[in-house]
Amino acid sequence: MEWADTWLNYPGLEGWKFINLAIFLTAGIVILRRPLREALVARQERIRLQLAEAEKELNAAQARLTEAEALVARVDTDVATLREQAKNEAQMERHRLSEATDKEIEKMRHQAEREIETAGKVARKELQKFLAHRSVELAREAVRAQLRPDDDARLIQEGIGQLRRTGA
Repeated sequence: MEWADTWLNYPGLEGWKFINLAIFLTAGIVILRRPLREALVARQERIRLQLAEAEKELNAAQARLTEAEALVARVDTDVATLREQAKNEAQMERHRLSEATDKEIEKMRHQAEREIETAGKVARKELQKFLAHRSVELAREAVRAQLRPDDDARLIQEGIGQLRRTGA
């Protein structure tokens, strides 16, 4: 057993260290085999459950993403619809304002015509009054200018005679 003594006590490579390691590993495997297996199985199960939960969350996130994309697509459609509605409403409002303006202009035109007509009537009446007064004044002046004192006395006598006849 010389070879065993040479190899087992070789400096830096003593065999007894390897034998000790083998015994320790064998004892550790025998003693710790079941708890290690149970721990590894439990860890494997936790990892499997976490993967399943992560997959569920991924599916839920993808569903929310799809829903969000549908909402975004619908928002574009809704925005286009709202723009069209706003455009139509603005056009209808312009048309309504145009009609209201036309009606107001027509109303003002009729009112102006009535006021002009009324002003014309008032002016005609004033002109008639003025002409009547002026005619009377011109007639008085003409009568005064052409009236002689003996015509004046004769007219007074005739007026007094008419008063006596009506009074008696």
